[in-house]
Amino acid sequence: MAHGTMNMIQSHEPWTNYPSPVVGFQNNPTSNPFPNPKPIENRFVTLERSELSQWVEHITKQLIDDLPEPPAATTDTLQTSEDYFVPSSLSTDLISPSKISQRSYGDHDHELQWGNELQLHADNNIRARGMSKLDEHGLSLITLLFECAVAISVDNLPEAHRMLLELSQMASPYGPSCAERVVAYFAKAMTSRVINSWLGICSPLVNYKSIHSAFQVFNTISPFIKFAHFTSNQAILEAFHRRDRVHILDLDIMQGLQWPALFHILATRMEGPPQVRMTGVGTSSENLMETGKQLSNFAKRLGLSFEFHPIVRKIGDIDASMVQVRRGETLAVHWLQHSLYDATGPDWKTMRLIEELAPRIVTLVEQDLSHSGSFLDRFVGSLHYYSTMFDSLESYLSSDNPSRHNVEHCLFYREINNILAIGGPARSGEDKFRQWRSELGGRNGFMQVGMSANSMAQAQLILNMFPPTHGYSLVQGDGTIRLGWKDTSLYVASAWTCSHASR
Repeated sequence: MAHGTMNMIQSHEPWTNYPSPVVGFQNNPTSNPFPNPKPIENRFVTLERSELSQWVEHITKQLIDDLPEPPAATTDTLQTSEDYFVPSSLSTDLISPSKISQRSYGDHDHELQWGNELQLHADNNIRARGMSKLDEHGLSLITLLFECAVAISVDNLPEAHRMLLELSQMASPYGPSCAERVVAYFAKAMTSRVINSWLGICSPLVNYKSIHSAFQVFNTISPFIKFAHFTSNQAILEAFHRRDRVHILDLDIMQGLQWPALFHILATRMEGPPQVRMTGVGTSSENLMETGKQLSNFAKRLGLSFEFHPIVRKIGDIDASMVQVRRGETLAVHWLQHSLYDATGPDWKTMRLIEELAPRIVTLVEQDLSHSGSFLDRFVGSLHYYSTMFDSLESYLSSDNPSRHNVEHCLFYREINNILAIGGPARSGEDKFRQWRSELGGRNGFMQVGMSANSMAQAQLILNMFPPTHGYSLVQGDGTIRLGWKDTSLYVASAWTCSHASR
């Protein structure tokens, strides 16, 4: 399990195990200061997958073709997880509650037929597998949840409400099985979706203290956050080689947990420490001030010249002049993406800001999950994704473990709710990119910087802190590093440089 060497103030130790990087990038999208090793195959691919994520994937693949075809005018073509793709026939236009009576009964007939198909497949699975009562209960819950999602997707809100009431009595977030817990949280999010459809769009209040507390717990009990921090730090360190004045823009700094490790290696590098400026973006003034104070105190103890500049706004609401990049500074932009709250606003505004800043390095860590598209697209992708996340914690933490429940309730549920109940361009009016790395790769101004051998070494170091029996997996390829659980990719780290960066 993760020990003190990875905590916020003591997270520098593993950095001293690797040599100083060479400088710069060539004008080649695939160039790299260090040659990438041969892609590493999933270390745990031979292990059996747990029942929940296996059920979800199995049912999805069998039943996806049984969905009713949408009208020919439908144009949504969204994909979900890279493990499998949701065809465009999943896309269904969301219609306001006032239009329910105007829909043909044929839509609901198709919905009922699909529900019957779900139940038939579920019954066949139970008979074929010889499942226990607990397994039967879990599979029945997943089946009913799918039926409810289809009802919501065709705007049959009364029927969805009936099924959600049934699910609320059958599933508890404190249940003994992963399936029950996942269904309980998804049902709660879908209930919010139905209520919001009747009452209008609702933006929930954000309790940053509870989120940040749970985030620290998540950082302790799993490798995902450390993976994001250490792979990104290594890429930034290589971009800062022999640079005397450096500036880091963190698009959502939260508590700044990753930066003490980078500060330490910068303070002790052979060519001497640089002057460091950091711009931290967030929507809570109190949190930004506390983060700046903690980072300043740590930098002072290291003897590192450091300035902190907070910006209390969503990143999409600021312009390049607010970042205050000074002449001669080497700029790095970092973004660890999540769905806990909307940190940026419209993605196109964030992209425009990054293009205007022209940073030397952009480090991006994405959830391997699409946050855009129709409701049913997001439902299928997020159910598969979060079933795997729940499975990963269940593999070594008991159902009554308080840390696990804290993470599931304060982080996973909040993300599920934002994806299903709040998200979607039809509801928020804000288009989100399916994959940021695809958007960066498709623009003339950016070139990919392959994650180096040292970045892979950092990721492997993190993974070695967790026994192989926990099932975490690591794969390098296409210039990225992916961290997942068994055969499902969950987080992807990539790095980019701006072709016209002058610093």
